[in-house]
Amino acid sequence: MWKRLKRRGRHAEGGTRSRRFVRMLPALMILGGLVFDLLTPPVFTAIPLFVAAPLIAAPFFSLRSTIGTGIASMVAVTLLRWYSNPLPLVVPLIELLTLATVSVLAVVINTVVRRGNEQLASARVIAETAMRAVLPKPSDRIGGLHVAARYEAAQADEFVGGDLFAVADTPQGVRLVVGDVRGKGLDAVESVAVVIGAFREAAEQERSLEGVAQRLERALAREGARGGLDAVEGFITAVLAEIPSGVSRVRIVNRGHPEPILLHPDGAVEVLGSTVPALPLGMDLGVWPDRADEWDLPTGTTLLLYTDGLSEARNADGVFYDPAARLRGRIFPGPEELLSALTDDVRLHTGGETTDDMALLAVVRPAEGQPDRRRTVKIVGLETA
Repeated sequence: MWKRLKRRGRHAEGGTRSRRFVRMLPALMILGGLVFDLLTPPVFTAIPLFVAAPLIAAPFFSLRSTIGTGIASMVAVTLLRWYSNPLPLVVPLIELLTLATVSVLAVVINTVVRRGNEQLASARVIAETAMRAVLPKPSDRIGGLHVAARYEAAQADEFVGGDLFAVADTPQGVRLVVGDVRGKGLDAVESVAVVIGAFREAAEQERSLEGVAQRLERALAREGARGGLDAVEGFITAVLAEIPSGVSRVRIVNRGHPEPILLHPDGAVEVLGSTVPALPLGMDLGVWPDRADEWDLPTGTTLLLYTDGLSEARNADGVFYDPAARLRGRIFPGPEELLSALTDDVRLHTGGETTDDMALLAVVRPAEGQPDRRRTVKIVGLETA
């Protein structure tokens, strides 16, 4: 772990040094041109270095700095030719004309890059807004349960993906879904919207959790028939859970998804494996009845649902992240702290380089008299307590 931390620190330090070098490069070009021109015979010229300075500044500097770099190059050449160059007057004029032309080109490049960055930033805002509309973060407290959800994109500044979660307070209790759509980008968001919309409707209307799963199956089939989803690869792995009001039980239907985990108040961890394995949603390979499994959910117990972006995260040696093993013997003050610890631990495991998005959903049945939200405290390991 310490090696991974040092490796991440070296990567960050290396990135900072690279940025500093790029910021200094135009000035170094001009300075190098001055030194070269002063120390070499007149037949040698450093014009390529002066020309390179504004071109390097164009994609990285502001418009004002780019113009300033071009002017600085022209002033430097003018001073050189005035001070020490015995060449005919036409040569300095051609050099200055070349520098002026390149400086104008650098301004054009700078303008194009800035507009492109602005358009990219606008597209990111739109994508983030659309994703939040499709996948809103649930409230901290739903149906007497403490809830926390987290969406972690594999790439920085990426907001469009195919992982999903939703929580609904229904007459049958609190119902949850976490899923993973095959594919990425806008096509995956379309599938996410279909599943989330169908879940919200079915969670309210269906009497059984199995009925909710079948409604999701039919919604995907309808969308596939209309051509909205890939009939071959448009499947979705999902796990649905139901926590009835006033009953310390949880019912789960798993459709080809990573197995949920129960974290007990004493640090014990229980993996909730399905009795009968089932295919993902939308496979269109036949119809089989869903079967829900039940487990005890005592007060203080946390139910963790997640996508395979967590369980399939690999370290430098290709070893998969094992959430059950990493969480065993740990105690967390609340679901939000659990998810924060998980995401931090995954980054340590992978060295900060993940290849898949991950959605996390944690639900806690609070003990009697426990406040709605507890303050964040340091994670306690039982083995060191």
